[in-house]
Amino acid sequence: MKQRLDALKSRIRQTALDCGRDPASVRLVAVSKTHPAERVKSAIEAGAEILGENYIQEARTKIDNLSEESVSWHFIGHLQRNKAKFAVPLFDLIHSVDSVRLAKEIDKQAAKHDKVQEILVQVNISGEETKSGIDPEECLVMLREIAGMKRVAVKGLMTMPPFFDQPEKARPFFSALKGLADEVRNAKISGIEMAELSMGMTGDFEAAIAEGATLVRVGTAIFGERQ
Repeated sequence: MKQRLDALKSRIRQTALDCGRDPASVRLVAVSKTHPAERVKSAIEAGAEILGENYIQEARTKIDNLSEESVSWHFIGHLQRNKAKFAVPLFDLIHSVDSVRLAKEIDKQAAKHDKVQEILVQVNISGEETKSGIDPEECLVMLREIAGMKRVAVKGLMTMPPFFDQPEKARPFFSALKGLADEVRNAKISGIEMAELSMGMTGDFEAAIAEGATLVRVGTAIFGERQ
């Protein structure tokens, strides 16, 4: 585990340096979904600092079992509105907010916990019907509505490109998300930050970093194939 994690961090660092970026500007989200708490603990001991989970119930069990570990938990899966009440107390960052209605529910639940919930807006940059996320054209409208919510803090954008055997084919989708983030930044919407771009997975994270990713979501290269 430590060898895999160290090798992955080395690749991330070198990719950042190769494209003139500070390696500290790219953080690794170790995707721990479907892996038991014991293996996640091993990853933490090996140096994983951010864990990414897709399923609320599974995550809740792991977070409870690993409550003494000083790590950050991110929710990276599709979040249903009726599960927001469970997600808010568990996660530091929710990557997958794809509607104003979901943001409103998160805002409501965060108030109950006296918390400001940090979120990313998920954008369906590829337009695939099977993918969650808002259309890029709707992003500014959605963000202007979210900007008025007191318990939600938008930190950036997230996307999942189509799957390609060749990582370079994913690059235009990463570039498009970076361009959208620049457009949002130029719109100067009060309270909306574009500090984070969550994009890139095991097969294409290097292309994502080259296009501006600040959070890369990698599971297989750390944990092996899903169980």
